[in-house]
Amino acid sequence: MVSMKDISKKIGVSVATVSKALNDHSDIGEATKKKVRETAKEMGYFPNASARTLKTNRSHNIGVLFRDEAGNGFTHDFYAAVLDSLKRTAEAKGYDISFINSNKSVMNMKYLEHCRYRGYDGVILACIDFDDPDVVELATSDMPVVTIDHTFDNRTAIISDNVSGMRELVTYIYKECGHRKIAYIHGADSSVTRNRLASFYKTLEDFGATVPDEYIKEGIYRKPDVSYKFTAELLELPDPPTCIIYPDDFSAIGGINALQARGLSIPDDISIAGYDGIRIAKVLEPKLATIEQNTDTIGELAARRLVQMIERPKTAIPERVVVEGKLLKGDSVKSLI
Repeated sequence: MVSMKDISKKIGVSVATVSKALNDHSDIGEATKKKVRETAKEMGYFPNASARTLKTNRSHNIGVLFRDEAGNGFTHDFYAAVLDSLKRTAEAKGYDISFINSNKSVMNMKYLEHCRYRGYDGVILACIDFDDPDVVELATSDMPVVTIDHTFDNRTAIISDNVSGMRELVTYIYKECGHRKIAYIHGADSSVTRNRLASFYKTLEDFGATVPDEYIKEGIYRKPDVSYKFTAELLELPDPPTCIIYPDDFSAIGGINALQARGLSIPDDISIAGYDGIRIAKVLEPKLATIEQNTDTIGELAARRLVQMIERPKTAIPERVVVEGKLLKGDSVKSLI
């Protein structure tokens, strides 16, 4: 491995001069800096990561704690897009991304201990059990942490605007399309689900509408088989809904299969809507009415805020950043007006 001493011997300057030139110190002339950098490149010199960490007290490595309880992993369209944006932004700022082992029985240590052991400069928490005591310990520690779609006190969070998104979707279905019997198969309990469900009820309440209890089903995100089952149950009601909202676009596929199995046409016989705005929603026929979440902005902001906390901790103010989505009307909701 080429060292700074090797470079200094080749061009006849001190090791200290090589070090200062490579680190762009102002007391080294531009000609010398250029000569040192060119020689370093020619000789294949790379700074030692461990030495760099000792000198700067930073590893330039960000940990990501991501565990999809439904077992979809990186096939989860929404989080895959968010994490891709996060990765691109972090790398552009000189940071590597490492995924934290979420299997605690294998690690044999808590998340916070593991992060310190690995020397992460900061951590992104996404799609994890935020009520897990080990997650809470990490989130409330002195380590820079940014959460996605969950809020901890006095910590920075990047939140998709689930309240406004659901309000816009329900308003479109109720006001623009004239539906009065709207069912909602929502996801498993989480802050995202609670916000969407509360917004669903509040929007319809503002319109003077009531929702029968049997129109609300607790499903699971990204589980088409569960959506299939609940769709069948809704269709068996004495007074079935005219429109069904699913927890996400992928789950809506289960609903579509259940409707097609009964020979029902979308939207002529029954209307449906999803959430997330993933690619499949735009290529289905008919195109799915949904809320497109801004995954690029969510990932970018998470990375930017975390890097700010790492590099400028004294000026980093904890904040809750809300990212708006966009209504895609599609063709899956029939106008009854």
